[in-house]
Amino acid sequence: MHLKELCKQAHQIAKSKGFWDKNKNIPEKIMLCVTELAEAVEALRKNNRQISDKEWSKLKITHLCNENTFDDRWTKDSFEDEICDTFIRLADLCEYMNIDIEWQIKKKMEYNKNREKLHGKKF
Repeated sequence: MHLKELCKQAHQIAKSKGFWDKNKNIPEKIMLCVTELAEAVEALRKNNRQISDKEWSKLKITHLCNENTFDDRWTKDSFEDEICDTFIRLADLCEYMNIDIEWQIKKKMEYNKNREKLHGKKF
């Protein structure tokens, strides 16, 4: 799926769940993204991680799982889940504000290629 389609779907779902019915406060929407990142940090602090593809492959071999077995690696409130929530909220906001984030990312990455180490900062 391309980012443009992801943004459209994220916004459609958010609208269908009432997130845009009344509140169109953009700074608040941005802070909801920050909140998701804070939740990702908290998940890391608790070592709440989702099993990796590599680990999952080992488990399949060890337990001789069928390829059609339900993939239950997804973990609610894991680090990966919270990072995902951040992307979804950003995608929703980009669609609402008509931002072509795919184009923006490409342009920013081109610009960053020529910047100095750490962009001239300490960290």
